[in-house]
Amino acid sequence: PQGAYDQARSIPNLRDCWIKTEDSVTIHAWFAPAEGAKATFVVSHGNAGNISHRYLFLRSLQRHGYNVLMFDYRGYGRSEGTPSEDGIYKDGLAAYDYALGLPEVKSGRVFLWGTSLGGAVAIDVATHRLAAGLILESTFTSAKDVAQLVYPFLPVQFFMRTKLNSIEKIKTLKVPILVLHGARDSIVPIGLGRKLFNAANEPKDFYEIPNADHNDTFFIGGDEYFSRIGRFVASITHQ
Repeated sequence: PQGAYDQARSIPNLRDCWIKTEDSVTIHAWFAPAEGAKATFVVSHGNAGNISHRYLFLRSLQRHGYNVLMFDYRGYGRSEGTPSEDGIYKDGLAAYDYALGLPEVKSGRVFLWGTSLGGAVAIDVATHRLAAGLILESTFTSAKDVAQLVYPFLPVQFFMRTKLNSIEKIKTLKVPILVLHGARDSIVPIGLGRKLFNAANEPKDFYEIPNADHNDTFFIGGDEYFSRIGRFVASITHQ
């Protein structure tokens, strides 16, 4: 809704970005720079809504000293096109490459951040690009695992259009990883987050957010949430 876009304009120095993907789809993103930024996060969001619904999260990261590039997948928000598994991976790659070209962004301090569905996107990008680190929030192992939990008595894996096979991809990564997951996640059970974490290589860390559900992690986590992120970033950038 337009109201959410209007509210987001209160974010200091917020910039609209129009990014062309390798298959010539134009996607929309916001870039929110922070004064003396500690790092840059390229954020792949979850399935519901678009970037305008996440402006409070974007603003919170900016307030804590991070540049943020948050983009909408094709078919979401003001982005062109129609979503597909291969397509959203291309969107993630294009957003990451775009971030590297921004004057405020320091190479070697660009982190991939994926929430829920976006975790699959961030992991896929990490198989093609060398990021400083990977932050995975409220995400899952594969589409098949999610489907079996939601529809345990149906062979839905045979009807799935997407694989989103993050667990196989994460085994190949050598990048530092932080996994965040709400203890009371009612959409992606924390067990899937732990399973994905267990498949990852070191160095890695798991932060279980007490009392948090799927979409309220940074609200519920509060100061500790941002402290854990800060420690993870500092351990890599040595600030």
